[in-house]
Amino acid sequence: MQRRLIIGVLYSRVRVEEKWIFGAMEKRGIDYDRLDDRVIHFDLNDPAPWQQYAAVLERSISYNSGLYALRLLNAFGVPTVNTAEVAEICGDKLMTSAALTRDGIPQPHNAIVFTPEAALEAIEALGYPVVLKPVIGSWGRLLAKVNDRDAAEAVLEHKATLGSVQHSIFYIQEYIEKPGRDIRTVVIGDRVLTAMYRKSEHWITNTARGGKGELCPITPEIEDLSLRAAKSAGGGVLAIDLVEHPERGLIVNEINHSMEFHTIQPLSGIDIAGEIVEYTVSTAKEK
Repeated sequence: MQRRLIIGVLYSRVRVEEKWIFGAMEKRGIDYDRLDDRVIHFDLNDPAPWQQYAAVLERSISYNSGLYALRLLNAFGVPTVNTAEVAEICGDKLMTSAALTRDGIPQPHNAIVFTPEAALEAIEALGYPVVLKPVIGSWGRLLAKVNDRDAAEAVLEHKATLGSVQHSIFYIQEYIEKPGRDIRTVVIGDRVLTAMYRKSEHWITNTARGGKGELCPITPEIEDLSLRAAKSAGGGVLAIDLVEHPERGLIVNEINHSMEFHTIQPLSGIDIAGEIVEYTVSTAKEK
């Protein structure tokens, strides 16, 4: 006798997006479990409790918690949204850049080095101003716009002194004079659902840093570039951040594998939470 599908939702906090996802599950009559990543545990000698799930949707706030949970679930044969491979590419800016480079997808001019001394040389070769980013991080945190050598030396010293793995890789990016906005698109599977401008007078346009959302028409160029970027990352449920470069046109800045959508869902009128749930169910393994 075939059992009903059970979907797991792995989360850290019940934000508005998780409330919408839980509501979408209940509206569709889907059996699901809420899996709080602060209290769950994996017994590597007993994967059976996890193998009850036909699929797991990962919504962890912590990149590391989410990534390792996905790795274990995938090793146990549990389909996940997104996969561990996709999470690893999207959650690490260096891995994202490498994937985009491999597939010939336009992106900002980036340089990667491993010591402060080499970083200073790379910055001066690229030309001021530049942006220093941690390879792992979100919400526009720990970004630094470096305008001159004095600032470069100070920021590099701070990063070296912090000493964490996150700060021992120097990810250097050209500073782009954006037209006061960037573009975020939502891709699920092979569809671009919607897009919005994130507008701000500050050079960081993330809505988490005060950027304001405005609906953006999905042009053929935006659709094509978003789908190419999503495919490069491995596909699934993704947010693609695009930048309008003053000389090169539309380029891909970042890809997010566990996106927030509290701004774009009401702005677009599209039930993004419902679309995510439907996609998750479509990946589910029959039990």
